[in-house]
Amino acid sequence: MKSGDLERGTKNRGNNSNFPSYYVETAEKQWTSWLIPMFVVANIAVFIVVMYVNDCPKKNLDSERGCVAKVLGRFSFQPLKENPLFGPSSATLEKMGALEWNKVVRGDQGWRLITCMWLHAGVIHVLANMLSLVFIGIRLEQQFGFVRVGLIYLVSGFGGSIFSSLFIQRNISVGASGALFGLLGAMLSELLTNWTIYSNKIAAFLTLLVIIAINLVVGILPHVDNFAHIGGFFTGFLLGFVLLLRPQFGWVESRYSRADAHVKSKHKAYQYMFLLAAAVLLIVGFTLGLVMLFKGENGNDHCSWCHYLSCVPTSKWNCENR
Repeated sequence: MKSGDLERGTKNRGNNSNFPSYYVETAEKQWTSWLIPMFVVANIAVFIVVMYVNDCPKKNLDSERGCVAKVLGRFSFQPLKENPLFGPSSATLEKMGALEWNKVVRGDQGWRLITCMWLHAGVIHVLANMLSLVFIGIRLEQQFGFVRVGLIYLVSGFGGSIFSSLFIQRNISVGASGALFGLLGAMLSELLTNWTIYSNKIAAFLTLLVIIAINLVVGILPHVDNFAHIGGFFTGFLLGFVLLLRPQFGWVESRYSRADAHVKSKHKAYQYMFLLAAAVLLIVGFTLGLVMLFKGENGNDHCSWCHYLSCVPTSKWNCENR
């Protein structure tokens, strides 16, 4: 992969046991998950189309830097020196809708803020993200339904793209992990806003923090777009307060009590406070981000240290191309 390419890589850390359910069961409906599997199929299908368009054998005639897995024909991969993730070229990704600041701001191609989240830099990239999506997304969709989880996924991906574009303006970026981090953020805010209905709250909270921290730390490696991760995470975190409220513990049971019994309110006051604050922050954040982006502003001009959030230079690599 050329130094100008940035993948949004979210690492898969295991199976559903990484996201233990500490929820105290009530009479809430359990949904059948179908949207998340459809997202997985769509991402894989798009990757196959991208590899078809890439057609490495036709476009790379250099015998010293030949295509990888030539037996695949036009689906073979770019030379590993160019793309170590077993995927297409930068030019193909850019052609197919990768996030590229100049084209978004000066080329009136704002649609790239959305299309980039359906593209992946290689087989390793798409597999890691899709496994993570299965393990995180299916659980959420079963609990909250396809509408709310789908909104969080898509809006978080959009938010991650905006934040990435404000700070990374010389390279292209692709990947679904801004949306994936949005789901992680929503899991965290869902735990906080529904705190009273959980048992083992501290264990659940610490488990989520560790998973989130590990993935964010991975983002400081070169060629990983951690700004998309961060933007997606905070978008999903705020959306969780708005979309993932549950009735407080005991509300369902109290509705069927005798007539003279006290019926609990469906939600607590702090849940409404979280919801209102999160909604305001989302509106302000998206408005400010889009205005800054299309005015052509560079986030690094307003934050001299923020570049370290996405790449920390060491003796093994530098971050000059970020």
